Amino acid sequence: MESSDYIFGLRAVMEAIEAGKEIDKIFVKKDMHGDLAAEFFDMARANDILIQRVPVEKLNKITRKNHQGVIAILSAVTYHRLDHIVPQLYEDGMLPFIVILDGITDVRNFGAIARTCECAGVDAIVIPQRGSVSVGGDAVKTSAGALLHLPVCRERSVTGALHFLKDNGYRIVAASEKADINYTKADYTVPVAIVMGAEDTGISPEALKLCDTFVSIPQFGNISSLNVSVAAGVIMYEVVRQRLEADMEVI
Repeated sequence: MESSDYIFGLRAVMEAIEAGKEIDKIFVKKDMHGDLAAEFFDMARANDILIQRVPVEKLNKITRKNHQGVIAILSAVTYHRLDHIVPQLYEDGMLPFIVILDGITDVRNFGAIARTCECAGVDAIVIPQRGSVSVGGDAVKTSAGALLHLPVCRERSVTGALHFLKDNGYRIVAASEKADINYTKADYTVPVAIVMGAEDTGISPEALKLCDTFVSIPQFGNISSLNVSVAAGVIMYEVVRQRLEADMEVI
């Protein structure tokens, strides 16, 4: 991790929060306490910033400097709000296309997916606060700069985002190797959100319950599944193909 990706020290992190810095999460040593620490925790909660209590050894691996038990991981992008983007897309007369990433923590997969999203005209990527990749400098580099142009919405939970999208008329399509429907048979010529899960765990059961359609990509080899970034790209460009054939606005 590059030094530009984080801020350390209790007061320095508090000043960063006050200044409105985009913070992915804050690592705090397990036994931190005191009046200033209590003020810090209140400030972080008020700004809806994720705090993770960790052993001091984890902090020492990030920096050998005097971190005072606190390291804030900075985001390389400014996060957007899904409840702002969705109505704006409708107001602009767009046919919305959202990609939701459930539990994807590998920065290379995330960057590759973001790169394809930007090329395919996806309107936004949605990630959860917990159990997701940190959108730092490495992610931006891996995306070939796509993350500087593509809105990223970091929501409290995937299920909350899905509820919101369903309430706003989106069809939720889940990619699953166990699905019976070929990905080309689903209808993407409506407002749509594609949900991709991590390669090891897949889409969470709670999120699956909220999905409308389940699709899979045919496979003919001996390996059990495609890389998630490849699978995402295949499905995204089926969305593009269908909308182009229907003479719809893609980008």
